Amino acid sequence: MSAKLAAALAFVLLPLMSVSSRAAKIGDEHLFAFTIGTDTGEVGDKEIEGQTDGRFGKRDGSYTALSQALSAEFNPVQNFRMEMTGTSIYHDISGVSGLDDRRRGGWQALSLDLRYRLLDREHAGVGLLIHAEPRWARIDEITGGPIDQYGVDLAVAIDKELIPNRIIAAFNALYSPDVSRSRETGITLHESTLGFSTALMCQVRPGIFLGGEARYFRKYAGLGLDTFSGNAFFLGPTIYANLSQRSWIAVGWSVQVAGKSADEPGRLDLLNFERQQVRLRLGVTF
Repeated sequence: MSAKLAAALAFVLLPLMSVSSRAAKIGDEHLFAFTIGTDTGEVGDKEIEGQTDGRFGKRDGSYTALSQALSAEFNPVQNFRMEMTGTSIYHDISGVSGLDDRRRGGWQALSLDLRYRLLDREHAGVGLLIHAEPRWARIDEITGGPIDQYGVDLAVAIDKELIPNRIIAAFNALYSPDVSRSRETGITLHESTLGFSTALMCQVRPGIFLGGEARYFRKYAGLGLDTFSGNAFFLGPTIYANLSQRSWIAVGWSVQVAGKSADEPGRLDLLNFERQQVRLRLGVTF
């Protein structure tokens, strides 16, 4: 995020903050909808998290993909978090060029999320975390077709409080290679995605945050970013709230505002990505 954009967003959000309210300490383990924070929780924390994703809109026809993930999280040692996730998905596709019509769902994927914090924001002034999430999937998240897919999401996350206990900014760099084989056609594809994500959140009341996230993705054929397939830039608002001392909710809405596919004409990349993405996350700590 540029300094000018961060300053502009801060200028818009600052008037919303109550002068009389007492800001709570910021923990960004779950603060953002799409972006990763660098906090990892306390040693011994156990948490159950649910995540609902909605992806809507292609170039033509009707396209809806809804996924539901359920995760169990545990912090075995300081600065390290691990999470097991199972995901189901439902597709409603009709009249979309290049995609078969489908209206069905099923259990989709398993993944293991591993995060290690290298720098603690509270002591170093800036937080730094590395993230790896190997995954296996049996349903393609875009087409809804049956596949055998193996991949890993790799990320580096950085964050900093611009105003202590008030405004926090985060940045992610992402790389995701995967290999998938269609069980309908037998065709094997090697693909990779390079991405960058940034977020800014403001605490407008103790435990309540408003802000936004910007994300840019580049899709490639080949595991090593070999042949460019398309790019997309998403932008949208995020809200987070503590429901109690042990529960929280985060909601984000993201719209593709720019992009281009290498394989079809027209503005935006609606071949590799969607027009809109929505995410709802809810967690409870034990």
